[in-house]
Amino acid sequence: MLEQVLQPLPLFLLAIIVLYTIVLVVLLKKTARLTNNTSTSIEKAQQSQSDETLQIYKDKADEAMRLNQTFRKFVPKQFVDHFAKHGSDTLELGRADEDELAILFSDIRGFTSLSEQMSPQELMNFLNSYFLRMNEPIHKNKGFIDKFIGDAVMALFDRPTGTNTDKAQDAIRAALDLRYAINLYNEHRANCNYPPVNIGVGIHFGPVIIGTVGSDDRMDTTVIGDSVNIAYRLEALAPKYNTDIVISSQTLHQAEAKGLFEYRLLDCVRVKGRKASIEIYEIIDHQDSKVKQLKLANAELIEQGLGYRKQQNWQQAITHFQQALDIYPEDTLAIHHLEQCVKLQHSELAEDWDGSILIE
Repeated sequence: MLEQVLQPLPLFLLAIIVLYTIVLVVLLKKTARLTNNTSTSIEKAQQSQSDETLQIYKDKADEAMRLNQTFRKFVPKQFVDHFAKHGSDTLELGRADEDELAILFSDIRGFTSLSEQMSPQELMNFLNSYFLRMNEPIHKNKGFIDKFIGDAVMALFDRPTGTNTDKAQDAIRAALDLRYAINLYNEHRANCNYPPVNIGVGIHFGPVIIGTVGSDDRMDTTVIGDSVNIAYRLEALAPKYNTDIVISSQTLHQAEAKGLFEYRLLDCVRVKGRKASIEIYEIIDHQDSKVKQLKLANAELIEQGLGYRKQQNWQQAITHFQQALDIYPEDTLAIHHLEQCVKLQHSELAEDWDGSILIE
């Protein structure tokens, strides 16, 4: 009887064990899924955080690049490179270095009358179109634009790894390329029925002070010195001598120009703000071949005439300038010197006069 009562117990216990086992397996599966979900969520959160951090770094890098590119538009990279060459890796207020380089000035002839015919927006469009074309010849020849001054461009040629000869040659080549660029620009303007524009260029090579000026909240890079003043004055002489590119004898000498470029002596002048005289030349490589040959043919007579003028030998000076005019009857330079001789021989000259003409 007792055995009959106890016999179902193992079956009951077995059923309980099976039930608990099933429950345990279900719980373990749920725990595993929860653990996996938690791990996945953590991994996703970590990945999301990592992606977010990476994007922040990328955005900061892009912003730094944009700021750097914007900064270079206002402060040329070459200025920073120049200071780095002299041992400074920061661009700070009041920094100054002395160096020798070539300075080029260029501006538009008759800009005032040209601008009066334009609306303010047309004027800005024209200037930006013009400056865009002037930029490439300068950069192509290892130079950089320091300033835009109204319609004028001031460019510096300070090749970091180059010699002084390289710098002077770079400036001359840039001036020639500017002339080629303006000719192409005028072709495009003619297609749109716009009047042509003309430019004058002045180049001088010499010592300058390169530095930073300003205040705590406004700083600018600058180049100052007598050499800058001379380059500026030479550019202003281009229309007076009816030529395109006026350069100093110092630039020619530094560039070792003989055999590389074609040029002739224009005059011996004293520019405003400077006591010492300076010989000035015109570069003629880019001019019409016939005109170029005529100028080269009378160049020696012009130079000899200036030598006689310095000696105040007016008759010999006039004779040489007249012979130069006979070779090239349309030469405005020879005409200019003939007129100057007539004027000078009736003027009171200082005892130490060096043969130069004062250019205001």
